[in-house]
Amino acid sequence: MPHIALLAARNPESIVAWRGASPVRLARFLGDVAQTAARLPSREYVMNLCSDRYRFMVALAAALCRGQVSLLPPSAAPEVLARIGHAHGEAHALVDPGAQFPGLEPGIPVDASGSPADGDVPSFDPGQLAVVAFTSGSTGQSVPQSKTWGSLAQGAAEEAAGLGLDDETQVTLLGTVPPQHMYGLESTVVLALRGGFAIHAGRPLYPADIAAALFQVPSNRVLVTTPVHLRALLAEDIELPALRLIVCATAPLPMALAAQAETRYGAPLREIYGFTEAGMVATRRTARHSQWRTLPGVRAQRVGAEVCFSGGHVEREVAASDLIELIDEQTFVLRGRGVDLVNVAGKRTSLAYLNHALCAVDGVDDGVFFMPDDTGAKVIRPIAFVVAPQLSRETLLAGLRERIDPVFLPRPLHFVEALPRNATGKLSRETLVGLAAECAARPAAGAAVRLLAPDHPVAQGHFPGNPIVPGAVILDHVIRVAEARMGLAPCAWVVSSAKFLGPARPGEDLRIQLAPRQAREASFACFVGTRSVASGRLRALDQAPDDPAEARR
Repeated sequence: MPHIALLAARNPESIVAWRGASPVRLARFLGDVAQTAARLPSREYVMNLCSDRYRFMVALAAALCRGQVSLLPPSAAPEVLARIGHAHGEAHALVDPGAQFPGLEPGIPVDASGSPADGDVPSFDPGQLAVVAFTSGSTGQSVPQSKTWGSLAQGAAEEAAGLGLDDETQVTLLGTVPPQHMYGLESTVVLALRGGFAIHAGRPLYPADIAAALFQVPSNRVLVTTPVHLRALLAEDIELPALRLIVCATAPLPMALAAQAETRYGAPLREIYGFTEAGMVATRRTARHSQWRTLPGVRAQRVGAEVCFSGGHVEREVAASDLIELIDEQTFVLRGRGVDLVNVAGKRTSLAYLNHALCAVDGVDDGVFFMPDDTGAKVIRPIAFVVAPQLSRETLLAGLRERIDPVFLPRPLHFVEALPRNATGKLSRETLVGLAAECAARPAAGAAVRLLAPDHPVAQGHFPGNPIVPGAVILDHVIRVAEARMGLAPCAWVVSSAKFLGPARPGEDLRIQLAPRQAREASFACFVGTRSVASGRLRALDQAPDDPAEARR
């Protein structure tokens, strides 16, 4: 079979990327690729950890030129990187300059300041293995999904046609999803390479940053984003420059939200449906249609109890894990995501893996993650219930950060005395819904209390010109919440430890989180907004202490 070129562009002056408002042209890109390829050791695999999208693209192309396979980890959590690296021999990492990853040997920095290079655009056998993407399995092990250069290149052509970007108009793609994610890889990096488009090198996350990056590039802008980022943009009511198209994926997008985005930004929104095993398989104009249309060449068929996708860039028949109602081979309706799948901020995992990671933390006796119903009112985040009487909240979260991506950290995290399992050890969704409501109603779940009034006399003397709330006042609020949460009558307390991490000002609201550890003992953490103010441990006494100094209230 004939080889497939790395890029559709041929003119050395063609713009491949934008670094801020500065264009990177084809000749410079080819020079950066050649320079990076020359530095790669002779190994089979390379782990592409570049978050800069241009450097990621250079690293991907350099690995292809050396016949090496790019590993795309689903997370930068140390345990995930160590496991993938161990499973693939002596894989070396390509990183942004200055980036470090705990548990990995120092990576090879991808330089983006090379000299322009003359010469032909490289091309590759369509059967050459290009990348290995990963998805999480129910046992907690990431499952590798291999993709050939031919399938990626063909998929880009199909996606361009499905999105209406096959009219030879030059566009610039700005992505808010990481390039290691299958959606980010396909819809920013490979689509740009094979479509003759440019990319913006950044990965802006916040609305103001997204707007600023879009204003840096010329017309015919395409925003490649997720429902999380789209909701944030709409909530901020921030101005964007003219867009040609909005592309959205990673979680189902409500029709009302899609319509709001189209009205606000004056551009059509196309949603993509796909999953790591098959890649993208269908699109729809969500504001107008509930039905999905498969990409050119891709077909959907029912095989037993499953709906499978094949054809086009999908090299083998792949079953979807979601609930799908087929209309015909090219049209279907998505009736629901698989009950075990979790999509947050463009990243995908399973509840089984999150539970596995939670229970693997030393000191956790039992624990479970739970996804509440999506009401469309706000971004849905995982909740966790945990039985860990000897752990503080900070220690538990630190243990989770070693095992899972930060976007899946529980919000909120509830410490409970026991999980309401049935006789067979199961936890029904109805039981977890009830437990979530019960925890949310407790003062310890984070209810805010108003601190001193701004004109309180204490505010004038503690300290003049720079008033802060005394630590004793904060502790008094903590004790009142602890008595209410633990069902205790007013009593004497021992403050075993207390750290005051930052000032609280008169008039601010204090949010108190309490984690009961034993019958009359608890850990606490206090926040003003997202800022930590105090933390510690306290214990209720059965009677007043003999030594007055013991009761430090």
